[in-house]
Amino acid sequence: MAKSKTKPEPKARRMAPIHTPTDLTPEATAEVTGSLNALLADFFALYLKTKNFHWHMSGPHFRDYHLLLDEQSDQIYAVTDPLAERVRKIGGTTLRSIGNIAKLQRVLDNDSDYVDPQGMLAELRNDNRDLVVRMREAHGLTDQMNDVVTTSLLENWIDEAERRAWFLFEATRVS
Repeated sequence: MAKSKTKPEPKARRMAPIHTPTDLTPEATAEVTGSLNALLADFFALYLKTKNFHWHMSGPHFRDYHLLLDEQSDQIYAVTDPLAERVRKIGGTTLRSIGNIAKLQRVLDNDSDYVDPQGMLAELRNDNRDLVVRMREAHGLTDQMNDVVTTSLLENWIDEAERRAWFLFEATRVS
C-alpha cells in the first residue's frame, strides 16, 4: 500500500477558529447569520427546484417556459455567493454541505416523476412569494441590528424575487 505524499495539517491549524472582525455585536452576528444561512439554504433549494422543472418541462409552451426557468435559475444562483460572503463579512460562518442545506431549507423539494407545466410554474410562483416573505423578515432583523449593507442587499433580492413571482403569475393566469 502506497503512503500518502501529502502531510496532514498540524492539529492547531485544523482547529483554528474563523474570526472576522465586525462592528456588529456577537448577538447581532449570530441572529443575522442564522437568518441569512436559512435564506441561503432556501436559495439553493429553490435553484435546484427551478432547474429540475426547467429540465423536465414539456408541452406546447416548452420553449418559453424552458427559457423562463433557465433565466430565473441563473438569477437565483447568482444570489448565493454574495449572500454567503455577506455572512462571512459580518463574522459568521455559513453553509458547508448539502446536508446543512437540507436541515435549514424551507422550500419544499418536489421529487415527483411528473408535474404538469402549469403545476410547475404555480409551485415556483408560490415558492418565490414565500421567499419574499422570509427575506422581508430578515430585512426587519437586519434593519433592527443596524446592518445597513445586508438590509440594502435584501431590498434588491426582494425586488428580483417579486419579479420572478410576477412573471410566473402571469404565465399561469387563466384568461
